[in-house]
Amino acid sequence: MLGWIFFFWNGIILGMPYQKIFLAVASLFVIGAGQAQDVYTVNARQTRANISPTLWGLFFEDINRGADGGLYAEMVENPSFDFPKPLMGWATLPARVRTGVFMVINQSSVNEADPKFLRVDIGGGDHVALVNEGFGGMGFQKGGRYEGMLRYRRGAAGGMRVGVRLQNSKGGAGDAVIELTGGDTAWREQHFSITATDTASQGKLVLYFEGSGQLDIDRVSLFPANTWKGRPGGLRADLAQKLADLHPGFLRFPGGCIVEGKDIVHRYQWKKTIGPLENRQLVMSIWNDDVPLRQTPDYFESFGLGFYEYFQLCEDIGAAPLPILNCGLSCQFDAAEVVPLEELDPYVKDALDLIEFANGDATTTTWGARRASLGHPAPFNMKLLGVGNENWGPQYAERLQVFTQAIKQRYPYMQLICSSGYTPQKQEFQYIDSVLRRRHVDIIDEHFYNPPEWFLQNANRYDHYDRQGPKIFVGEYAAQSDRIGSLKNENNLRTALAEAAFMTGLERNADIVTMASYAPLFAHVTGWQWTPDLIWFDNNRSYATPNYYVQQLFAVNKGTAVVPLLDKGSPITGQDSCWGTACVDQPAGELIVKLVNMSDKSKQKTVVLADARPARMAMVTVLAGSAAGNANSLEHPDVVAPSTSSLPVRGKDIRIVLPPYSCTVVRVKVS
Repeated sequence: MLGWIFFFWNGIILGMPYQKIFLAVASLFVIGAGQAQDVYTVNARQTRANISPTLWGLFFEDINRGADGGLYAEMVENPSFDFPKPLMGWATLPARVRTGVFMVINQSSVNEADPKFLRVDIGGGDHVALVNEGFGGMGFQKGGRYEGMLRYRRGAAGGMRVGVRLQNSKGGAGDAVIELTGGDTAWREQHFSITATDTASQGKLVLYFEGSGQLDIDRVSLFPANTWKGRPGGLRADLAQKLADLHPGFLRFPGGCIVEGKDIVHRYQWKKTIGPLENRQLVMSIWNDDVPLRQTPDYFESFGLGFYEYFQLCEDIGAAPLPILNCGLSCQFDAAEVVPLEELDPYVKDALDLIEFANGDATTTTWGARRASLGHPAPFNMKLLGVGNENWGPQYAERLQVFTQAIKQRYPYMQLICSSGYTPQKQEFQYIDSVLRRRHVDIIDEHFYNPPEWFLQNANRYDHYDRQGPKIFVGEYAAQSDRIGSLKNENNLRTALAEAAFMTGLERNADIVTMASYAPLFAHVTGWQWTPDLIWFDNNRSYATPNYYVQQLFAVNKGTAVVPLLDKGSPITGQDSCWGTACVDQPAGELIVKLVNMSDKSKQKTVVLADARPARMAMVTVLAGSAAGNANSLEHPDVVAPSTSSLPVRGKDIRIVLPPYSCTVVRVKVS
């Protein structure tokens, strides 16, 4: 017994976070007291289904400041003065300036996508400034470099001098001077660089004007120099890295409800999100006022993060691109506008043109050439396309049929994702699901926002699905600690483990379930409209939730084929408060076992390999906490985080302790 204790201490506890040592020691003494061992049997050679490379992926939507103010690293809110209230996000210094110093000029007749610019007209005695607070403040890091751009037209600028300052609560945190050139009517871009002399989380950008003259300003921009992949005007590095660390099989974009829009005019139109920023037409976000208790009147979509950038991100992180397109329906929870079938051609053409943009030859196709002109001659190899989001009813069925016929005729290889509404627990689901199955569609998209108990009880949901029917995409799911739509929902260990239990059922049914993604993905700690969310951030920092770590554990340990893991001949779907699944990674020659313990007691389990011999040492990764309500935060990001250790294997038996409230992954080489 003492030898076992010594090995346990060296093999399991060393390297664990401090708060988990108590759990491991407590489990050890329970075992030593004679706790009975439950035996699970795994047949590593009996592969039951291949696991799709796209099984675990990401769902992205510009909600909770996910794009503007989040992943898209632009720090200036309303940088081109195109908001309906053109100075929203801006303030003047002094607060009251003489009439005519700042004027917004409407040029929509010249460029509808870039309808406004700001004219600054000062005399010799004027000393004025514009101040932008960004998205709830700007985050600066001392010593960090920030790259800015002023798009201007000088005209009669005369002796005007323009300067830029980073400002925090103490005052100046970095300065630069913008050298104006030209005196004609052409728009010019002047770039500048500032190194922050201090740190700020609620910083501001100040643009000040001295001297005399007239200057037209069309855009003021500021980005951290340290963007993802070092791309100017690119993505926020820490947030993009968190996506890459999930090793996703696909990325679904751009949403979500923003695909539909509150009404048709506000729907997402991908062609308006590519090319120069001044050609990307701003629209009001559906999340501007859709949540009464969390209204954000300054929430607009600038599309600085557009379809080209989405495809580029997919390529960066190794994820298959999955765009979702509007099918001629606005959000059926709001206006429920319907485009007549006879007027659907432009919507269908957008879908066909998107496929050509993603996959078309750079020299022989119009949209393939457009992609190449943006800097990507090679195709993006898109094979998945969603038609509609959370749509249902006969109106969706009619429009889906039009899209399907047109797309399949020209691109028969394209796998189409078809909506089944917003939840299978409503009557609308039964109708549209039956329609989709009669049509033998490629993939049906199902969504689940339910209490943790629902996820535990439905780990066997797909055990009895028709194996000859359409494949399933669990396109949105998240356990709600309170209720759907509640602002009290939390990302805690209990919700994460309930999702893990449900995911064991998705993996076990990998012949039916080919894709799954948690939703939503991002949330700003002061700018959110919906919770729970996978990744939280402020202007400087970000943290992963327990739910994030569950997604990561399953994605990193995906395997290539499912094998049976049985408890007395049955799948492990809640017996003794445990859920489990097993798969093999055939190229690596490894068996992977995932086990979830939802109990407040530790469990000792023995996994017996019936038809293979394991190596003498296994690797064990555990996600656990001292209580089901444990959660992470910006100040304490590692309260719940995975830890990895080694475990000795005796013969064909893998004996393992499952801590209370835990998800455990065992990887072992097998002969």
